[in-house]
Amino acid sequence: MPRFRKIIDGSLAVAVLTGITALQMTLVAVGNVTDFETNRAFVRHVLAMDTTFTSPGVMWRAITAPGLVDAAYLAIIAWEMLTALILLISLAAWFRTGQGGSARCLAVIGWLMQVVLFGCGFIVIGGEWFQMWQSSSWNGLEPAFRNLVIASIGLILAYLRRPAASP
Repeated sequence: MPRFRKIIDGSLAVAVLTGITALQMTLVAVGNVTDFETNRAFVRHVLAMDTTFTSPGVMWRAITAPGLVDAAYLAIIAWEMLTALILLISLAAWFRTGQGGSARCLAVIGWLMQVVLFGCGFIVIGGEWFQMWQSSSWNGLEPAFRNLVIASIGLILAYLRRPAASP
């Protein structure tokens, strides 16, 4: 039975989800770097609010200054890269130790960063502040929600109480 202890106490589940999200965040960051202009256009349109209902009551929020748009986009990429790096380091710690401790702690930090990016950055700021939900062409709420759910599941798994060890 000791062989299956990791599966029973959830460590394997947390390690596997750490690996999946590490790979996913790495691919997200690489995609934003290798397809810089397409993804920059997305950020530009969301911040400019040029495909929303353009209600005068909210258009004052729009950001169209190229320097600010680029700074926001580079900050997003840097955050994605740091999130991916932390999750990759966590995955390496899972392989090295085969148990929680620092591996679990690093996974939690990575997932919290993912929650901040997709929950606060894309859903709250992009979706509500910049009214991204109104755009039929530059609306990233569905993928943001998907990423938020994945990270949230990781956090739930990481904090589930493990069963007491049996003799």
